Amino acid sequence: MSIFDIIAVLVTLAALIGYVNHRWLKMEPTVGLLMISLVSSLGIMGLHWVFPQLEIVTSMQAMLSDIDFNQALMHGMLGFLLFAGALHVDLEYFVRAKGTIATLATFGLLMSTFLVGWLSWLVFNALGLEISFLACLVFGSLISPTDPIAVMGTLKTLNAPKDLEANIAGESLFNDGVAVVVFTGLVALLSAQTGHGGGGGHGGHGGEMGAADLALFFLREAGGGAVLGLACGYFIYRLMLSIDDYKVEVMLSLALVMGSYSVAWALHVSGPIAVVVAGILIGNRGRNFAMSAEVVDYLEKFWELLDEMLNAILFMLIGIEVLVISFTGRSVLAGLIIIVIVLGARFVSVYVPIAVIGVKNKFPRGVVRILTWAGLRGGISVALALSMPPSPEKNLILTSTYMVVLFSIVVQGMTIKKVLRKFL
Repeated sequence: MSIFDIIAVLVTLAALIGYVNHRWLKMEPTVGLLMISLVSSLGIMGLHWVFPQLEIVTSMQAMLSDIDFNQALMHGMLGFLLFAGALHVDLEYFVRAKGTIATLATFGLLMSTFLVGWLSWLVFNALGLEISFLACLVFGSLISPTDPIAVMGTLKTLNAPKDLEANIAGESLFNDGVAVVVFTGLVALLSAQTGHGGGGGHGGHGGEMGAADLALFFLREAGGGAVLGLACGYFIYRLMLSIDDYKVEVMLSLALVMGSYSVAWALHVSGPIAVVVAGILIGNRGRNFAMSAEVVDYLEKFWELLDEMLNAILFMLIGIEVLVISFTGRSVLAGLIIIVIVLGARFVSVYVPIAVIGVKNKFPRGVVRILTWAGLRGGISVALALSMPPSPEKNLILTSTYMVVLFSIVVQGMTIKKVLRKFL
């Protein structure tokens, strides 16, 4: 299938599923899209089992094999989705919560990566599933980032305190970028250890990497991405300041996302962090000083529409991806146990930083439980798992990743409102 054919099928399916959900099911958009596409995929598999002569599963698998999930999300959708989310971050509350956000997005993510990696290694080996400790750390790094798309969609519908909203949104936006950096470094180590080619990152990081090399790599990617995002965002802000035309300014915002992400890739710095920083700058300083009310209205509606479209396609893709994953009894059992491990690691990685920071700062009642349950996993985890280099461990990691993401979006996504209302 051509690229146009694939996009046409995906957009058509997403639109039809979105209509069915809005018209009859009335579920949260992300949950509804995922559930309908997942049930449809399982129905197709069942139909193929009853009537093996039908080639519908083969056709769907062929279409999915033509889609590079990592390229589609990491080098396509993610930049637009993160920028759309960053536009709505209130800088005043963000700056007030900067210490908490930075700690959760770095120290908290690294703690979760180690806990998930270590405990999943114990579970896999206890079930007789051979996997190296380093591969489990890679799994910990790709499953630890929370999904800003799902989280921020929920926050829009609730009157959550601004400080709490800034904490949840800020952490979700930044820990994606940090997780990609950590994942890329660990995959480079794993590739050097196993001799397989690297994947998922910028490439070219093979060979021996020590702790100092990893730290330097992390600082270059994360710090360089922030600096690049600030520079590109300020440049576009100055251009917007000199004109008043919603068509041109919307195109400038689009150019900002695509241009900064491409430059970040060429410079080997973090594209996700670059677009988040640029989005916060345009969404605050740009909105307040460089845009008229008409421009703000058009800009917000454009990015809201683009966000909804990409979001629909992303969660539909996650639902139908089940057609190309090989499940076994032991891998499914391991995945079920790891769901509990990921939730426990999330609780610890939130509790420890909050307990330390809380010595000088007061947090709302139940903030640890809110942040734990609001830490939904989404498309970035699946994309990173799919981008791993070929190895005997990849399918096991992909199965566990998929099960955690499904539980997160369906169970946590459908109950997050009740949890927030209970503890707010």
